[in-house]
Amino acid sequence: MPKSVETNTTVQTVKTLSQGNAFTGTYILRKRTVKNARNGSPFLSVELGDKTGAFSTTVFSDSPLFDPLSEAAEGSILKTSAAVDFYQGRFAPRLTAITELDQNALSAEEREALIESSPEDAASMWDELLTCVDAIPCEKLRAVTQSAFNEICETFRTAAAAVSMHHAYLGGLLEHTLHVARAARALLPLYPQVDSSLALAGALLHDIGKTLEYTQPPAVSRTRTGILHGHVVLGYQLVRRHGLKNKLPPTLLERLEHIILSHQGELEWGAAVMAATPEAVFVSMVDNLDAKMGMVQRALRTAPEGTEFSDFLPGLKAAVLLSPPETDPAA
Repeated sequence: MPKSVETNTTVQTVKTLSQGNAFTGTYILRKRTVKNARNGSPFLSVELGDKTGAFSTTVFSDSPLFDPLSEAAEGSILKTSAAVDFYQGRFAPRLTAITELDQNALSAEEREALIESSPEDAASMWDELLTCVDAIPCEKLRAVTQSAFNEICETFRTAAAAVSMHHAYLGGLLEHTLHVARAARALLPLYPQVDSSLALAGALLHDIGKTLEYTQPPAVSRTRTGILHGHVVLGYQLVRRHGLKNKLPPTLLERLEHIILSHQGELEWGAAVMAATPEAVFVSMVDNLDAKMGMVQRALRTAPEGTEFSDFLPGLKAAVLLSPPETDPAA
């Protein structure tokens, strides 16, 4: 594929794509999957995106772009021309030309415009997360949590929380974990039967295995270890190691491990076991709440202007109505 060193490209963001006949923009190749049609012919399912959102399209084997896109690595930056098109009511443009840009020739501002990241300030989120760690009442659980974060802090600060489901962008794991911790601290007074130290430590550590499950943004995919083990097991192993290192009493370690193993909520969602302690039930429900609300927030944030409904969101099993309710404050 031809390389280009031009950098002063006018970027038409995904959120403001023209609804006319055609558009040109610069996007990251987030995902490329080879599939086969019913007749056996291969085709590419391609996802392109920037900081404001993403769109998917299909490139068939008879297209002159099939071979160049087959060779392009996920994470490549492509200057793209496309004809506006729709498939089953979903925006699915037809690519007409691509040029792979030299990433080293792009300015920091141009790269920043392409990489989707958390809408919250990364430094502030990290400082608040450390405050949440310090707020764990039990000294031994606090030490285990601090020890685990000390090992993976650099990766944790920038990691995505998923490939596509929720908080799937730079800093998404930090944002999601902080939201779960915030919600836990707000809700714990309502449930005195839930041990606050275990619940807060579990809330902070529940997804720590994702630092090993996924590659780093902008092109997030599962690592070999992530495929073979998954973040639930990886998180359990990491937390167990730091629990033993810090001499956490066996009964406390067992309950903390159980939170990690059960936080996915359902066996078909990836939980190793169903939540069976008050703290595990609490963390799994708060985690599920923020995961789903994260999908809603991202849909609201990235939807093209004037769009009434989002695309169908598999995690919600629905499309989201994007317009705010018409409320009368005086009513």
